[in-house]
Amino acid sequence: MREITFSQATLEAMSEEMERDSRVFVMGEDIARQGGIFGQFKGLPDKFGTDRVLDTPISETAIIGAAVGAALAGMRPVADMHFADFIGVCMDEIFNQMAKIRYMFGGQTTVPVVVRAPDGIASRAAAQHSQSVEAWFAHIPGIKVVAPSNPADAKGLLKSAIRDDNPIIYFENKILYKQKGPVPEGEHLVPIGKANVIREGKDVTVVSYSIMIQQVLKAADILEKDGISVEVIDLRTISPIDKETILESVKKTHRLAIAHEAVKSFGVGAEIAAMAAEEAIGYLDAPVLRFGAPFTPVPFAPTLEDAYKVYGEDIAKGIRKMF
Repeated sequence: MREITFSQATLEAMSEEMERDSRVFVMGEDIARQGGIFGQFKGLPDKFGTDRVLDTPISETAIIGAAVGAALAGMRPVADMHFADFIGVCMDEIFNQMAKIRYMFGGQTTVPVVVRAPDGIASRAAAQHSQSVEAWFAHIPGIKVVAPSNPADAKGLLKSAIRDDNPIIYFENKILYKQKGPVPEGEHLVPIGKANVIREGKDVTVVSYSIMIQQVLKAADILEKDGISVEVIDLRTISPIDKETILESVKKTHRLAIAHEAVKSFGVGAEIAAMAAEEAIGYLDAPVLRFGAPFTPVPFAPTLEDAYKVYGEDIAKGIRKMF
């Protein structure tokens, strides 16, 4: 299978969906003129014109407000946030409008908006351009949250998100943009709400998503040398979470750990740990472990940023203590 970058995979998904459905369009800052700050929209204006690839003013409130209005009028907008950190500017449009309209109108209308949100620690970008904020939106009823970890899932999840009639926040890690992987050509859909067991094991389940999957796989390789078999689950969708796949794995391995780049406190890991405590505690042979960033803004200093991150060695060291 051919290998392309994560960025190229999302570009291919956008192009295929815009060809398939004339209602799909994309809007955001520097989309047409620059091709997106990370190059993830390059070539779309030449192919589809600036009527469907729209540069907007520097106003996240206007971008999401216009996207919600367009969706209610029958379009299928994709709105780019430039950086996920800027999504706080338009929170009212997201959690008071976009998330609630379908419910408040008794299902008489749909709000098929996809918000693309580049997130994560990258290039010493400091506290205002490095955050992972997926847990904010997983807490809001009415919004789906996805976070692919590889190019194939990036394409498949974006295509599925664009076709979904519900609002979706699509988190795409900035470091992943340049990384390559095998991606099917043509129609390739990844179901929203379904996790993927990417490595089977029998001794401990580790759940993760987005870029942290890479560190989890490193930890699994390290632990394999110690005779510890790690089952790795890539969530792919954070909300709705695939509870069945997680619990089925925990009942097999009897141990559970969760790892993410976001801060450990009040994160996705806490929800999964609570889920296991409520529904699978009788199967657990050790306390649930969570791995995440410390409860502080992302530092700018290179040495501090490096110390802030979670690494495969950290995960492996923690898991050893479970046995």
